[in-house]
Amino acid sequence: MEQKIHQGRNVKRFREMLGIKQEALAFDLGNDWNQKKISMLEQKDIIEDDILNQISEALKIPVEAFQNFDEEQAINIISNTFGDNACVGNPKSTFNFNPIEELKKLHEEKIDLFERMLKEKDEMMARLEKLINK
Repeated sequence: MEQKIHQGRNVKRFREMLGIKQEALAFDLGNDWNQKKISMLEQKDIIEDDILNQISEALKIPVEAFQNFDEEQAINIISNTFGDNACVGNPKSTFNFNPIEELKKLHEEKIDLFERMLKEKDEMMARLEKLINK
């Protein structure tokens, strides 16, 4: 039996690899999004193209990754292609490039900004509570 690609699970997989929480993705997608809606989206087999495009933009991951990524197939390709010392490109070259680390770096600034905004909101709420209680 041919396994179907589960787009929602792929969104979740890539989001988690980037260290991005559902709340942060919801924040990036706009006001009509929240954590619960992202959670429900990640359970869907097929996601509408316009939403996939928005997620692709937010996570900086090509739409095709969500549409075509099949974990079992990827594991088979990797295990059949790469030996212990395999190197793509010039065999004399040394590669220290880790795409997941590079993607994480791209998102650290966004996460930092989001955390600062949350902290500022908490501080503002505390100040408002003090004013109300006076």
